[in-house]
Amino acid sequence: MKILIAEDDPTSRIVLASVLKKEGHEVMVMVNGAEAWDALQKPDAPSLIILDWMMPEMDGPDVVRRVRTLQPDRTPYIIMLTTKGDKADIIAGLDAGANDYLSKPFDRGELRARIEVGRRMIEMQDALIESRERQAYLATHDPLTGLPNRRSILDRLREELARSRRHGDTLAVGMFDIDHFKQVNDTYGHQAGDDVLCGLAQILRERNRVYDAIGRLGGEEFLVITPMKAAMNWISVFGRLCAMIAESNITTRAGVLSITVSIGVVCATVDSTVDEILEAADKALHRAKNEGRNRVVAYNG
Repeated sequence: MKILIAEDDPTSRIVLASVLKKEGHEVMVMVNGAEAWDALQKPDAPSLIILDWMMPEMDGPDVVRRVRTLQPDRTPYIIMLTTKGDKADIIAGLDAGANDYLSKPFDRGELRARIEVGRRMIEMQDALIESRERQAYLATHDPLTGLPNRRSILDRLREELARSRRHGDTLAVGMFDIDHFKQVNDTYGHQAGDDVLCGLAQILRERNRVYDAIGRLGGEEFLVITPMKAAMNWISVFGRLCAMIAESNITTRAGVLSITVSIGVVCATVDSTVDEILEAADKALHRAKNEGRNRVVAYNG
């Protein structure tokens, strides 16, 4: 584990660093609070810190208070090292945000024990954060394709609508449906059908620009949101994508398959709502299917 020591007394600093290195830790050594504060603002800052209470330029409690303003979910574990034995001083250090304290001169066994407590607390914090981030991801992404799910892509559509109104840009929205997808499932099995869905999602990702958004609405339907300048031909953008999908091969557990898609496209206006866009795109999509599939149809009112 990487540990930062901030201690202005040379003897204490050398002994601390020696003990921690013998325990297999990577040690960063600072001689005052200002140096420690500079190091702790960096992305690779240590997750455990040992701070002396009394230091030049910036004392330990002041460093602690500043550290607690950084990344509240991932703040480091802080042990305050002090010669102060008064309980009021210890409480003041803990109130500033320190997690633990160690009195000087310190006992090496006690130091190792407190470091171990800090390590376990850091691991628990990291596991909790990882679990929370995982739950947030699962709440917003389709578990099969990894694309944003229906709720997430519609939230993005609302955001893009608001942005396009502010900047006066064009917002084109395409609703994709895999042609004859039921036949894929019936002929090759639902697992192969899942592979097709994942394959299409990957094709869409590869063609995705940084400012485009892709999501799975459900079943074999996908939504692509494409902001662009007013002069751009938004129909041709979806036309090229439709042709590229038809020319692609998707590897499935039943073998290599080819698919086509039908796309209904609508260009949002300044007054468009999400429901109106979805309804218009759906109508255009049905026209594309009725006209023979494997094509792009724009909503024309």
